[in-house]
Amino acid sequence: MVQQNNFSWLMKPNWLISLLATALYFSPLLAKAEDSAEQERLTNAGQVLKELINSPSGIPPSLLNKAECVIVLPSVKKGGFLIGAQYGKGAMSCRSGSEFAGPWSAPIMMQSSGGSIGFQAGGQAVDFVVLVMNDKGARTVLNGKVKMGADASVAAGPVGRDAEASTTGNMSAQMLSYSRSQGVFAGVSLSGTSLGPDDGANEKVYGKKISGEEIFKGAIPPPEAGKQMIGLLESTSPQNVSKGK
Repeated sequence: MVQQNNFSWLMKPNWLISLLATALYFSPLLAKAEDSAEQERLTNAGQVLKELINSPSGIPPSLLNKAECVIVLPSVKKGGFLIGAQYGKGAMSCRSGSEFAGPWSAPIMMQSSGGSIGFQAGGQAVDFVVLVMNDKGARTVLNGKVKMGADASVAAGPVGRDAEASTTGNMSAQMLSYSRSQGVFAGVSLSGTSLGPDDGANEKVYGKKISGEEIFKGAIPPPEAGKQMIGLLESTSPQNVSKGK
């Protein structure tokens, strides 16, 4: 009987109304914060790509010119665990068209999990960039979650503007991966890491439910936060020069 009296306040209408009102008040604020985080992620993806392209020890331009897609997984806050132990988010753009020979698509929000990311990142802030080097690898990533090293071959990408001459052993890989920690760029193996479109993030960024495939096909223009990333790709590598293009 005592317990019933102790918890009887839970059943009072005023308490339920207050709880509902609080939930209704904070829901839009939480949704807005989530949307802002996705926009910030896109902005940071553009910045990471800019620094990797412009660095003397970054991506060889000749390899970028042969890539079908570029995936950027930025660490939004230094020292955070956004890409930390098991999980990361970012964006991907692919050359449009059935032969991946057209302009770069609007950014497709991506997510990663598992694999080597935890061991590489540790407690530091680490950025990752992945070049998808052929049509098969690009279609595999667009169609759903891919386990790198199993569903698609991956190798550590060479760094430096003149590094391609030393990459003959890696050029058969469908993906080449890079990392940046404390300002230093390096090739890194992400074998075992899963990558795929993030449908929830795409909905937040574009304001409606939309698949990665639909974004790739040009169903929607890039958001403001993604224009730096797409603009960089268009200006740095406007044409696909891989074999057969």
